Amino acid sequence: MAALAGAALFLLTGCGGGDREGTASVPEGWATLDTGSLSVGYPKSEGYAEQPAGERAEANAAVALKEENGIRTGMVSVQLDFATGVHDAAGAAAAAGAGIGLNSTRRATEDVRLAGPDDAREAREARRIDYDFTADGQEDAPNKGTPMTGVLVAGVDTKGVPFVVRLNAVKDAVDAEDLDAFVGSISVK
Repeated sequence: MAALAGAALFLLTGCGGGDREGTASVPEGWATLDTGSLSVGYPKSEGYAEQPAGERAEANAAVALKEENGIRTGMVSVQLDFATGVHDAAGAAAAAGAGIGLNSTRRATEDVRLAGPDDAREAREARRIDYDFTADGQEDAPNKGTPMTGVLVAGVDTKGVPFVVRLNAVKDAVDAEDLDAFVGSISVK
């Protein structure tokens, strides 16, 4: 299932990767989705709201949505324990990458180091995949064929649970700096 995020451009600070310890920097105007494995920022000031647990898909541990005129224009999602036999960032990224869909094109894949406790060495290692795809027009998504862009970050938390965090958006609504800031807002626990 494609996650859809922000048709509105939001101003962000920070960048992904780096050798950061502690909690990640969440840009001004953002709120945080918290799970037992990680936290990630989402642009609350741009109209995103955390989806109540009873309303989100069972596979999602946390979700923030933006809806405009009945269309889901934005979605940030966190999935935990989404694959079996996965023990590292490479395995988590392979499993998550397989789920981005047939109508997608990978633009880049890179290793990133997330914020988190210094003793969480392997859990702080993750893989980022940037990709483009077209909306399918289903489940309140933008019209079928709408160009979209996305980023996912996959890894394994300190307890060995695989995770994937996604942000997808209408193409050109979120620039490269914004996607970097999203990645930079992730902190493993």
